[in-house]
Amino acid sequence: MTTKETILELLKDQGSLSAGELADNLMLSRQMIHLALRELTDMGLIQRIGKPPKTVYQLKAESRLIEVALPSAQEEFLKKNFILITETGEMKEGPQGFQLWCAQHKLPFEKTVNEYISTNQKYQAYFNANGFIDGMEKLKGTKGYEAIHLDSLYYLDFYAIERFGKTRLGTILHYAKQGQSKLLMKLLVNETKAKVEELCRIINADGVGFVPPTIRREVQLMKYLQTHYGLNLPLVKINKTSGIIPVPQKSLGKLEERITNAQQTFSIPEPRKFNHVLLIDDAVGSGATVNEISGKLKKKGVAERVSALAITGSFKGFDVITDV
Repeated sequence: MTTKETILELLKDQGSLSAGELADNLMLSRQMIHLALRELTDMGLIQRIGKPPKTVYQLKAESRLIEVALPSAQEEFLKKNFILITETGEMKEGPQGFQLWCAQHKLPFEKTVNEYISTNQKYQAYFNANGFIDGMEKLKGTKGYEAIHLDSLYYLDFYAIERFGKTRLGTILHYAKQGQSKLLMKLLVNETKAKVEELCRIINADGVGFVPPTIRREVQLMKYLQTHYGLNLPLVKINKTSGIIPVPQKSLGKLEERITNAQQTFSIPEPRKFNHVLLIDDAVGSGATVNEISGKLKKKGVAERVSALAITGSFKGFDVITDV
């Protein structure tokens, strides 16, 4: 029996094992074990779970999906718009990912593809000629604001759509932030950087500010975006201060609470003056955070005009995106 065959038998009997455990069982060097594991992974027979030093290997579940040929236009649409993160942390894109999603929801694949495309096309009406969603109408239509300080508000996409849930950007954003995944953060930058740069040019921004996070994380998404967008603009200083217990906006269900939170926990220690500042946030639900920061920038005389850009935004009037 070869080393690879023996590894497969051990994984079949014991479920999941680390490279160290396999090396001890087979009395082989870790180098040889890692070589065999790499080959088995490439062959699609096993899968790696977790990150070093807690990585384990297990047999890959057999897929019962039968590949279905789609018209090229549908296939390209799914490749561009659909992504699925499985319960075990695998990333499935395009037709393969959508077929798996359909199987999970017990839906017919080909019929649901047509419905998915049709639903997405309905939302395309909200994108302007430059490919941005104008969020100002939603903001102005939300009851409870004493003043709208923003001059403009844009989304790159909605966070979620009816029936099908999170959009592609919504899915990447959610798992990038909650899982602190640099892989997904990098993917998010790759898919959004050009549009962020384009909006800076369109509005003639001469300064950019990134909304700081409330909750401490080992890897902060907004800091990652700030670093990896690498925008050639002065960075406007925005501070987030909290009480003894940090209270994130997503935990507040009333608009007045969210406005008070933003008013009292953000400060602008920025001495410079700008004509047009672009605020960047990961997700906009009610819009309270970016609107109140905008008000502070203007009141202090830091900015004449302020626009905000969210990677994703909510579709409804007053809404709270609790996932991110």
